[in-house]
Amino acid sequence: MCGICGLVGDNDPVLLDRMLDRLVHRGPDEEGTHHDAGMAFGVRRLRVIDPAGGHQPVRNETGTVWAVMNGEIYNYRELREELIQKGHRFQSRCDTEVLVHLYEEEGPEAVYRLRGMFAYAIWDRERDLVLLVRDRLGIKPLYYAALPGNAGADQRVVFSSELPSLLEGLPNWTIRPQAIADFLSLLYVPGPETIVEGVHQLQPGEALKIVRGRLEFWRYYRPLEALGNQIELPLGEQRARFLGTLRDSVQAHLLSDVPLGLFLSGGLDSASILACMREVIPGSIKTFSIGYEAPEDQSYNELKAARLLATHFGTDHTEAVLRPDVVSLLPRVVAGMGEPFADSSAIPTYLVSEVARRSVTVALSGIGGDELFGGYPRYLGLRAAARYASLPVGMRSWIASHAVSSLSDGAGGHEIRGRIKRFLLDGHRPLGEQYLRWTTFQPAGWNAPLYADGLRSAVSDDSARHRVRELFQEWPSCDPSDRAMGVDLQTYLPDDLLRMGDRMSMVHSLELRVPFCDHHLLNFACSLSASTKFHGWKLKGFMRSSLQGMLPESIVVAKKRGFMLPLARWLREDLREMSRDLLSDETIRRRGYVNPAYVQWLLTEHHSGRRNFTDQLYALMVLELWHGQVAQSVSSYSMGVGAA
Repeated sequence: MCGICGLVGDNDPVLLDRMLDRLVHRGPDEEGTHHDAGMAFGVRRLRVIDPAGGHQPVRNETGTVWAVMNGEIYNYRELREELIQKGHRFQSRCDTEVLVHLYEEEGPEAVYRLRGMFAYAIWDRERDLVLLVRDRLGIKPLYYAALPGNAGADQRVVFSSELPSLLEGLPNWTIRPQAIADFLSLLYVPGPETIVEGVHQLQPGEALKIVRGRLEFWRYYRPLEALGNQIELPLGEQRARFLGTLRDSVQAHLLSDVPLGLFLSGGLDSASILACMREVIPGSIKTFSIGYEAPEDQSYNELKAARLLATHFGTDHTEAVLRPDVVSLLPRVVAGMGEPFADSSAIPTYLVSEVARRSVTVALSGIGGDELFGGYPRYLGLRAAARYASLPVGMRSWIASHAVSSLSDGAGGHEIRGRIKRFLLDGHRPLGEQYLRWTTFQPAGWNAPLYADGLRSAVSDDSARHRVRELFQEWPSCDPSDRAMGVDLQTYLPDDLLRMGDRMSMVHSLELRVPFCDHHLLNFACSLSASTKFHGWKLKGFMRSSLQGMLPESIVVAKKRGFMLPLARWLREDLREMSRDLLSDETIRRRGYVNPAYVQWLLTEHHSGRRNFTDQLYALMVLELWHGQVAQSVSSYSMGVGAA
């Protein structure tokens, strides 16, 4: 695992060094650079494969092809043997070296042969070509910006694994107003755009060729091309195929020359990975879980389930029971993300990564299981909504009017009540709109303008929503749950979960691997019909039935919990003063994004316990903390809206 960066159309060593300095946490073990006419590559390396010999950048025998890579190629040994048979000479056992020789044989199409998580750059000196590539599902990040050339020369390109590093390569930059609105709605900035004007991300499964300043984009993989081409087989045969594919993926992800472990939450996804690990690892398996010490936070702990699994499979289990100082922790989490990001699961991910790094360099995680096999309530909700919509309008109106008034919205209301209320109130909406209601975070009950005048005039409230609507319509004949899962696989998975997993692990120099995001497993999941995935009208019904006998029964039947934390209470207690300071009237007016009265309404309602505005307040706090950090650390920063 590494951090990579580079310049195309420029080879300024001072600029490259500044960019590399912002990537040290991704690769604390060594640094490498390569400069040529009109280009420069840099890499910070975390030693995982061939620790002694796997230096980067790597080159071919003649020095005409160079490469840097962040990630792992799990089938590199097979590819290496094939290339040796064709006469290629290797200087190391490193997986990155496979890239240059495979590129010599197959050109940019070499990416089709790779299995793994990766973002890489190749310099082909003879063709004057730079190739940037991101893996199929977007596990590894890659940011880029195109800039005007100097003195009439071809345009330049700057790229990096992380946004703060890339910003060091820009002469100046401004915030993109639309990204603020999208962030406050989704809690993340959706790709391929970023918070910064003119800075983009390569999309999952996308490559970029740069030849003499010309940019040519190429989508080599679309994750859901198989959706709708489902194969109906006997259930027993499907279960056998699933378990075989899962075992194969887990075994591939165990490739490592350094200590390796597993984040063990007690949920179905990490439990199934552990079961597969135990089948092929006879010795010690290190597992890691965290919990919260405060008596009032015990309902957020998954330690009991994780402990059960650790005992069942005989792991070397580490539990960290924490009472974190969230006032000092929150700025570290925001800095580690490097961009506005308000999924609060980043906090426990940061903490468990910190604990794991004391013992291992690589950890496996269950990220992706929900998106592939149907783990979110919205999937069943949309299936039910399609059936509810077939009822006569009058009947739906009567049900909604008689049931909604009895369902609480308050901070103490049960989650299931909120879901039922949302379901009934949204029964008249198109399914795509209902999906958006499940996945966006602007609260009901505020009827005045949400944005301040400057931002409101610069944005379209509908930007992020419009892309989701378009994606939802790509498979009009598919089951609503499949359509929702398709949207999540192209938005929420890469832009939220995988982004979070990468940053919160790499800030501790820990490599995180995600076996459920293997493209072979995704192709299998797409072959299952919705009725099979939700066997018995249960979330992950197929997956649960397939794992019977492999896992303790209590784990198989347990409800999904997610990576939960007591943030609502923290905002009323531990973070109360911090939230008031960060979101003061003066600060909100100076920033110029949202209506100060709206922010004070959120604070008053949440602190009083009348309403739960955890997500909305946390997003605003993250945004303000990020502003303070980036304004102090990057000299080229300037505001696009409001005042600095």
